[in-house]
Amino acid sequence: MTEQAPQGVDPHIPNAARMYDYFLGGKDNFKADRDLGDMVLGVMPEVREGTRENRAFIGRMVRYLCEQGITQFLDLGSGLPTQENVHEVAHRIVPEARVVYVDNDPVVATHGRALLADPNRVAMVLGDARRPEEILSDPEVRGLLDFSRPVAVLMMFILHFVPDEEDPQGFVAAYREALAPGSYLAISHMGNDAATERADRIAGFYRQSGMPFTPRPGKDIEAFFGDFELIPPGLANGLGPAVWPFADPAHPTIVDEETARMGYAGIARKLR
Repeated sequence: MTEQAPQGVDPHIPNAARMYDYFLGGKDNFKADRDLGDMVLGVMPEVREGTRENRAFIGRMVRYLCEQGITQFLDLGSGLPTQENVHEVAHRIVPEARVVYVDNDPVVATHGRALLADPNRVAMVLGDARRPEEILSDPEVRGLLDFSRPVAVLMMFILHFVPDEEDPQGFVAAYREALAPGSYLAISHMGNDAATERADRIAGFYRQSGMPFTPRPGKDIEAFFGDFELIPPGLANGLGPAVWPFADPAHPTIVDEETARMGYAGIARKLR
């Protein structure tokens, strides 16, 4: 049966956001996404749990940032709306918080705009995070976020989809430069320090399907934070609450050391 897709979307080409939805058990994905997802799971079945762990980490991180006084969030490469979105977590703590989601997939943008019915506090923007000058000047972004005040920029599991030749360090630096002191940058990223052979096999699957995938060593991931001050425990191996001081102790964590080392996460603050 032919799958129906919005105009301009080829359902035969897998997409990272829709694969993320598949790993979470969602229904907003196509056969191409599921096929590539199953190849990844065949090599690394813990990816499904790791994806859920990343989702839980985002919730803990947003709560932490709200408690630090952050009321503005820019979520780059946000993916498809699911449970416990950034704005849902933030609004329980700070009802006036403003959140802008950005994704370059029309499917994501369409779903997001359909589900987000709060234009005074939340927006979904179709845009490419690799073009910070376009994102930062977008009327919807500027309409909700005041960059003269602290903003939290979230880059959760997106930078490993940007190859080195597209200068991810350069465009992340542009976002850092645009932020006011007191702002935060949060990143989660696939590492390749552990289980290097498995990481290379997964990267090969993505590339064969036309998607770049570049897991990186911890030192290269830490460089994305520039001169921002990393919040303890710094760039951490793993996303589970065991490694984070603002953890929810009721939430289970990934305990396998090799698995944990394949996912890095960090939150850093701009001092000046």
